[in-house]
Amino acid sequence: MHPPLTLHRHPMCAEIIEEFQKCHIHHPYAKFFGECTDLKIKLDRCFRQEKAVKRKANFEESKKLKERLQAYRKETAEAEQ
Repeated sequence: MHPPLTLHRHPMCAEIIEEFQKCHIHHPYAKFFGECTDLKIKLDRCFRQEKAVKRKANFEESKKLKERLQAYRKETAEAEQ
């Protein structure tokens, strides 16, 4: 099962999403017998890769925020003394 196929939520996978949706339109019955399976596999891989990229970006952002917070705490501790 894949997440909702909205292009604005998955910009990295937009091309594959469009191909997958076209496959489902052009093969309304064959899709049940594996006609679009290769695209589905590519789409799943793309979603995993996209998720990993987002996770790394979130980690970097939280790391920067943590450093700023520690610097702020150090400044306020020095100001109180």
